[in-house]
Amino acid sequence: MKISRLEKIYAGIIGVIFAGIVLHAPISVGLGALFPKYDLLIKSWKELLMLLLVPLAIYIVSRRQLWRELTGDWIFRLVVAYAALHLLLTVALFHGGAVTAAGLAIDLRYILFFGLTYVLMRIMPAARGLLLKVGVIGAAVVMGFAVLQLFLPADILKHIGYSKETIAPYLTVDKNPDYIRVNSTLRGPNPLGAYAVIVISLLAAALVKKRFQDYDWKKGGLIGLLALCSLVALWISYSRSALIGGVMAVGLVVGITIVRQLSKRVWITLSIVACVLGSLLIAGQNSTFVSNVLLHENPMGGSAISSNDGHIESLQTGFNRLIRQPFGAGIGTTGSASLHGNSPIIIENQYLFIAHESGWLGLGLFVILFTLIMFRLWKTRQDWLSAGVFASGIGLSLIGLLLPVWVDDTVAIVWWGLAAIALSEGNKV
Repeated sequence: MKISRLEKIYAGIIGVIFAGIVLHAPISVGLGALFPKYDLLIKSWKELLMLLLVPLAIYIVSRRQLWRELTGDWIFRLVVAYAALHLLLTVALFHGGAVTAAGLAIDLRYILFFGLTYVLMRIMPAARGLLLKVGVIGAAVVMGFAVLQLFLPADILKHIGYSKETIAPYLTVDKNPDYIRVNSTLRGPNPLGAYAVIVISLLAAALVKKRFQDYDWKKGGLIGLLALCSLVALWISYSRSALIGGVMAVGLVVGITIVRQLSKRVWITLSIVACVLGSLLIAGQNSTFVSNVLLHENPMGGSAISSNDGHIESLQTGFNRLIRQPFGAGIGTTGSASLHGNSPIIIENQYLFIAHESGWLGLGLFVILFTLIMFRLWKTRQDWLSAGVFASGIGLSLIGLLLPVWVDDTVAIVWWGLAAIALSEGNKV
């Protein structure tokens, strides 16, 4: 069937969201400072566009008679079930309009974007190439500005409205000014580290799958520069969870592609290198570098409560509430959404975060949905995109143990959008 003008508009709006999400933080902060009365509306631009796309998606699916195909797909069923549960909980456990609206946006925007992109890939598979080009440009902007911040004043972003009331222009490791944690165009250094994991995983997958073998030296140089900037961005985010996730993701890319081609000599060399690095880490455990960068403990003093203690306390709180609240506390009762209510709670674990909002059932649906997506990506791992998204998914799921990784708009929408694009080449299960 010929692509209609309405379907092209649908694809264009998906592209606008995918392109604009990497600049969401500076745009929302900057415009919010200029037009404070419309601050909430400005921040919600992507959610509003997604809501606009929902009736378009329904119409397009009906026009192309895809309902039977979609409703027979377990991924689509789980997306609908997860969204329906959240809507049901907004009625059963209502905590006020502002809290609920913010909670629904945080919990469902990436699931909704995945579903909308999933539909797009069914009706217009050719959009894959265009969306990937948009993603590469976005990655270049984020990673390039992260490196540029090394040579700019640490508080450069304050000039467009960054502050303690909006987004801090920068952070430090345990209040040590010698270790500046940059934001780039994201909401903070932890999201920057998580985003870098996605980019590095995709670049590693494209490299080992020989995706770049037909590129000339200019394109190859630009790709190498992007890879270098991504590694630098990951490092200067000083996010330990992102560093671990990045190492794991790249290791997986190698493991699922060329591990069988490695000789015994290579394995022995890698083992020796690992032992040497481990020994150096143990020997230098009391050094300033290890204390600040890896342990996040400033030996000269720092925060009254260290980030390590904060993580432990948050995990304890989240786990205790998980046990006591099998149905959850309701939508918007955790994280930034809860700041609109009377009992704000911060839970620094993605899975406990979901359980606190939507209970054991919500957590179960999410885990099943994510697992099924990862399984399909694994089945099509011969495709470089599937391999990269799968590996980064593992890395981000590890980050989720210490941070609510899917709460960040950019990281969540980019990864789930890429997953939907990658699955367009996969087989249905």
